[in-house]
Amino acid sequence: MGSWPEDVGIVAMELIFPSQYVDQTELEKFDGVSTGKYTIGLGQQKMAFCNDREDIHSLCLTVVHNLMDRYHIKPQEIGRLEVGTETIIDKSKSVKSVLMQLFEPHGVTDIEGIDTTNACFGGTAAVYNAISWVESSAWNGRYALAVAADIAVYAKGAARPTGGCGAVAMLIGPNAPLVFDRGLRSVFTKHAYDFYKPDLTSEYPVVDGKLSVQCYLEALDNCYRQYLEKAEKKLQNVVNVDWFDGILFHTPYCKLVQKSVGRLALNDFIRLNNEEKLEVYPQFAKVQLENSYFDRDVEKTFLTASSGVFTQKTQPSLLLAANLGNMYTGSLWGGLASYIVSKNFNDLLNNKIGLFSYGSGLMSSFLSITVKDTPALATLKNNLSYVQPLLDKRVEISPEKFEATLELRQHSAHKVPYQPVGDISHFFPSTYYLTKIDEKHRRSYDRVSGTIHLTNGHS
Repeated sequence: MGSWPEDVGIVAMELIFPSQYVDQTELEKFDGVSTGKYTIGLGQQKMAFCNDREDIHSLCLTVVHNLMDRYHIKPQEIGRLEVGTETIIDKSKSVKSVLMQLFEPHGVTDIEGIDTTNACFGGTAAVYNAISWVESSAWNGRYALAVAADIAVYAKGAARPTGGCGAVAMLIGPNAPLVFDRGLRSVFTKHAYDFYKPDLTSEYPVVDGKLSVQCYLEALDNCYRQYLEKAEKKLQNVVNVDWFDGILFHTPYCKLVQKSVGRLALNDFIRLNNEEKLEVYPQFAKVQLENSYFDRDVEKTFLTASSGVFTQKTQPSLLLAANLGNMYTGSLWGGLASYIVSKNFNDLLNNKIGLFSYGSGLMSSFLSITVKDTPALATLKNNLSYVQPLLDKRVEISPEKFEATLELRQHSAHKVPYQPVGDISHFFPSTYYLTKIDEKHRRSYDRVSGTIHLTNGHS
């Protein structure tokens, strides 16, 4: 090939989430915490969770099958399939290999890719690998499919309300409506024990909450600075938050994202010359990023200063995060879907969207997407119109049953043979679910039949 394919990016998107949730207001009462601790303090409304009928395999089978059905993609059109997840069932066998059940009956077995894992960054890594494949000499003209999916659960305690669940599938190829800006990507990585899962018999992670926030903000500072330097060199002009129409973040909980917008404002302030700093906030003229992670005065000032930016450029991306919780690898990409769903079509055209991806341990990146005015954009947006009606169709589960469900999942983890007992009567049509695990740990699945009918007429 003599040149790169043009406008490589996201051609299609599909997302799925469990049909049940626990209300965060009710969870506050059940946990005996102060009113607003989860809803205002964390910015969360509802939290999606799975019973023992759904696992990482069923989530990914559902989202990939649904994408191919909705966009009329033939198995033969996929040349690479990669899954980003930290929800590990097997230490050797990839989730991607399980997904091959959707392709083998059609005689399609020549599909590259496996799984990528590093906390919440795995989905972005899968996307990056898909882009690299399409732009490489190995590309054979077919689409790449990147899947980001996780089940986020925590032991009972302060972190539990920051759980969640969901899966996002993205078709990557040329002539896309959501184009990744070539040459505008930054990374920051280091060794940290802020969040990790050393106990392979448990779904629950080990979390250092304060360190996790510090690592997230440090990564954001470094990635944003590097991105701006690259953008300014390319454009020969000053670049800051005003340059973006949308700014999206990996979202452990919504309140951290609001603070992160303020963090970008602080970064822009620090890049001013001394005279400009003294004119705006003289009291912070000598503030240093590495000493301000937990400075309440700095946080409050720049949170207030950036409130308009947050409302306009970031809040539209939090629809799913507020209603599902943390999707881990799917969080950032669910934010992109939320942004598309929440904006009017004409308001999306030619948008420049900045995205910050973070995975504990740690790996992070800042990238950007340009929205192109193409027929494929209208198709993508129309095909996401099921999201809000599907959110509304979910079933609320009491905190007591929610806690019992998580206890069941924890006690049955790696138990064989195992026969799941969870209720599937409220599962959305087309949902894959676990039917049994045999004595050799082999899992079997079935799929809910039927077509879901939503209030806006889409199915």
